[in-house]
Amino acid sequence: MAQKTGFYAGSFDPMTNGHLDVIRAASRFCDRLVVAIGVHPGKAPLFSAAERADLIRAAWGENPGAAHCVLDVVTFADLAVTAAARAGAQFLIRGLRDGTDFDYEMQMAGMNATLDPAIETIFIPARPETRHVTATLVRQIAMMGGDISSFVPKNIALALEDRVRAHAKPQDHP
Repeated sequence: MAQKTGFYAGSFDPMTNGHLDVIRAASRFCDRLVVAIGVHPGKAPLFSAAERADLIRAAWGENPGAAHCVLDVVTFADLAVTAAARAGAQFLIRGLRDGTDFDYEMQMAGMNATLDPAIETIFIPARPETRHVTATLVRQIAMMGGDISSFVPKNIALALEDRVRAHAKPQDHP
């Protein structure tokens, strides 16, 4: 039987519990899951691609179901469907939080199917407890000193706290 490989692309800056839920769900039907960090020269991420990769691997390694699915973490700077083909994936994995995500992702699925008909798109709905979580909001809450522990894996919460402390200016604190 051929290996089933999924490809889950995103910026993962930072990876959230929602991302981790999608990875867990995809791992149930993939033998190998490639988590692909999009790298775009015009963006200034909070964490480098290498840091994000390390954080993702550490969060996945703490997952009790991690043993049955090989997780590879890669970077890419081209089309996700092109990078998925390069990785040998049969599936593009996409998480859906709401109807707005669905509309956008359906358009992307159609475009990707035209670009590479051999790669299917699989949608994984967010669980209710992570539906509202976005990496952008997590970054904003962390930068303003809020508690992000319920939105991200523990290792990522610690890394975000360290990063925020490192970027804090003395005048930021009375």
